[in-house]
Amino acid sequence: MNFPGVPRFFRSLRWLGVLAAALLLGGQAVAAPEAESAAASAVREYLLAPNDVVHVAVFQNADLTLDAVVDERGNIAYPLVGSVHIGGGSLAEAERRISKALRDGGFLVSPQVRVSLVQAKGSLVTVIGHVAHPGRYSLDSAELKVSDVIALAGGLASDGADIVVLTGERDGRPIRREINVRGIGQAAAGSENLALKSGDLLFVDRAPMYFIYGEVQRPGTYRLEGDMTVMQALATGGGLTAKGTQRGLTIHRKTRDGKVEIIQPKLDDTIRVDDVLYVQESLF
Repeated sequence: MNFPGVPRFFRSLRWLGVLAAALLLGGQAVAAPEAESAAASAVREYLLAPNDVVHVAVFQNADLTLDAVVDERGNIAYPLVGSVHIGGGSLAEAERRISKALRDGGFLVSPQVRVSLVQAKGSLVTVIGHVAHPGRYSLDSAELKVSDVIALAGGLASDGADIVVLTGERDGRPIRREINVRGIGQAAAGSENLALKSGDLLFVDRAPMYFIYGEVQRPGTYRLEGDMTVMQALATGGGLTAKGTQRGLTIHRKTRDGKVEIIQPKLDDTIRVDDVLYVQESLF
C-alpha cells in the first residue's frame, strides 16, 4: 500500500507497529484458552459427593438432558437406566458411567454424554474455633489443603493457636492430625499440609496465653510464644512503670489439683500457660 508524500522510513515504522500489535493480540489469544483450560481442569478434578447438583446432557438426545441431585448413596436417578452411581468420582468418570449404562442397556450405540457441576453442596469441610469466619466450606477442588481452607475461613484469629487439629476418615478409618499452620511454609513442615476430603473437621483452639497486671506499662492478656521467659513477658507488657519493682514480682500459677500457688520467679524462669504475672508497687 502506497502513502504519497510519506517517507519510506515512517511507512516502515507504521508496518512494524501493526506487526507488533498483531503479535501481542496473538499472544493474548493463546494465553486465554490456556487459563480457561486450567480452570476447567480444576473443576473436572472435583470429586462428586451427596447433595451435589449436576447437569447431564446427551448429544442429540434432548429428552435425556436433566439436572440431578446426588443422593446419600452417591447415586442419581436417570431416565431409561434408573440409578447410576457417580459419587466419589470426577465429572469425567460420571460421564463414562452414564454412557456405559446407556450403551449396556441398548438405548444408544455411542452416547456422547456431558456432565457439568451446577452446585457443589456435598463436599464440605467444617472449620470451628478461633478463626476469623468459622463455618462450612465447599471443596471446589480435589486439591484443597489445610492451609487453603484456613485461608477461606479468613485465617487464624488473633487469639488462635498455631496448631490446627484435623479429624476425619481415610480409607474407612478415623484419623486425627495436629498440624502447625504457621510452620507449613517451611520445607520440613510442608508435608503436614494435608489434602482435605468431604466431612473433615478443622478445629483451632485458643492460643496459650498469660496475664500481666500491676505496675507495668500495658497490663493485659498476651500470647505465650514458645519458651518465653519472665523478662520477655515483662518486655511484651512494655516493662515496669516508674513505681514498679522486680523485688515484689510474683507468678500466680494453677496446679493440677486446681489450687493456686504463688511463685517468686527469676527473670530467666519460663512462663507457663495461664500464668498470672503480678508486679507490685515499690515501697520506696
